[in-house]
Amino acid sequence: MARGGDVREAYISVDVEAAGPLPPTYSMLSLGAVDVDDPKATFYVELRPVNDASVPGAMEVVGRTLQDFARSGRDPKDAMAAFRDWVGSVAKDGKPVFVGFNATFDWAFVNFYFHQYVGENPFGIGGIDIKSYYMGMSGGTWEDTRSSRIPKEYKDSSRRHTHNALDDAIEQAELFRRMRQKSAGSR
Repeated sequence: MARGGDVREAYISVDVEAAGPLPPTYSMLSLGAVDVDDPKATFYVELRPVNDASVPGAMEVVGRTLQDFARSGRDPKDAMAAFRDWVGSVAKDGKPVFVGFNATFDWAFVNFYFHQYVGENPFGIGGIDIKSYYMGMSGGTWEDTRSSRIPKEYKDSSRRHTHNALDDAIEQAELFRRMRQKSAGSR
């Protein structure tokens, strides 16, 4: 979506599941993405771990073992090249904009993996954090941005949070889309 003569922006909701809290100490295990304005345009990939480091709580959330991902995951270079190509196909001649719920976590992994394995990050150096967006539009506190505290009007009641990267990317795309609509309607 663009204003005036500006470059069209392609908002892409991204979610990752990882073996721990920071790259490159821990591996990104799966990545899901969806075009916020075209929910049928999705991307999902599982990656082979880059090492054996993991945090038990993170692996519990993921619900699988590092060995599972070692067997079924793609090589990180191939996975990130495929994601770069998908981002380009969604953005077309526009600017891809990273969108995440607690974007700093997801963006850190995506940024590291893009630079490490394909040499560049098509999203650039930042993105939109849905939690911050909500805080700004609601005038609330950071604690109010917890998923459990965000009003139901922004959520799809038929969805449950699965910790599958694609499911979560779709869920947060809907959240962001509804927030944008409400924000635009209040002007």
